[in-house]
Amino acid sequence: MTDTTNSSGFSLRRFVLLLVIAVVAIGGGYFLRDFLSFETLRDNREMLISWRDSNYTLVALAFIGIYIVVVAFSLPGAAIMTLSGGFLFGIFPGALFCVLGASIGAVLIFTAAKTGLGDMLHAKMHAQGGGGIMERMEKGLHENEVSYLLLMRLVPAIPFFIANLAPAFLGVKARNFTLTTFFGIMPGSIVYTSVGAGLGDVFAAGETPDFGIIFQPGILGPILGLCVLATLPIIIKAFTSKKETSQ
Repeated sequence: MTDTTNSSGFSLRRFVLLLVIAVVAIGGGYFLRDFLSFETLRDNREMLISWRDSNYTLVALAFIGIYIVVVAFSLPGAAIMTLSGGFLFGIFPGALFCVLGASIGAVLIFTAAKTGLGDMLHAKMHAQGGGGIMERMEKGLHENEVSYLLLMRLVPAIPFFIANLAPAFLGVKARNFTLTTFFGIMPGSIVYTSVGAGLGDVFAAGETPDFGIIFQPGILGPILGLCVLATLPIIIKAFTSKKETSQ
């Protein structure tokens, strides 16, 4: 099969790749919404613990592999996967397994989006010129690429799939995307794996985990502190640029 590309940059193979991802994401969202759930984890906890104890390495690799698929296809259940990581493997290495799976999955969907339509959209945006809003956003992003990407990962309000796709369409460097994803999702992953590590008591009490724990002051405060640190280079650069302009 040849990669048929016309003068506008359209590639049939790239389009088919994105179409497959979209179909799997929609189908997975419909068929797996009940499977990747807290109830499924609660009802199968004894079997999962037994499987982990008898095949630790295999279960760890399977867990990372499933997490990669969930993120790469933007399937529902990433929060449940992180809780499961804490429940099965503890805060460590559970958080590490979650970060690895989520980071690899994010890089895969970023790469697919970038090579599928991202490069073409990026080229069209520059061809149109005129200093449009997208072009201004891209300029601001590239001036402080690492800081902006870290903020996208640290701010809990930004959906994970948006933080994966938007950089692909704005020409972000793959290296910066990979590094900021790996380190930027660590705080949230540690929080949720710590919740998962205590699921035994939650199950015993017949309760459900508190997914809003990340918004509690004791948790949110340090994360916002990291956000402030990430914005410092942006603020300093904007201040120095304004100062140089006024001179």
